[in-house]
Amino acid sequence: QVQLVESGGGLVQAGGSLRLSCAASGSIFSIDAMGWYRQAPGKQRELAAIISSGGNTNYLDSVKGRFTISKDNAKNTVYLQMNNLKPEDAAVYYCNAYYHGMDYWGKGTLVTVSS
Repeated sequence: QVQLVESGGGLVQAGGSLRLSCAASGSIFSIDAMGWYRQAPGKQRELAAIISSGGNTNYLDSVKGRFTISKDNAKNTVYLQMNNLKPEDAAVYYCNAYYHGMDYWGKGTLVTVSS
């Protein structure tokens, strides 16, 4: 079992930055992949960024160059640094862990971007 708790969401002006954190119970070293998904009102949940156990990363095209996913195995925490935020980035952001064939989700953190 993996429990995930997100933090760091909030209200920011367009062009601003936020850093989201996802604290995992237990060691994340052996988790296959961790990612940040987002869901805006009326839209489907989409993968914004993902990082593998080996540290390989991948991003949604619309966030490339602006978002950076990273992890600190010692702190069992995954981060999403979001720069140059746009109104279309506003959403609930969910942390996800894929471990032993199962998906685990946090409860989400709200990001609001004012224009």
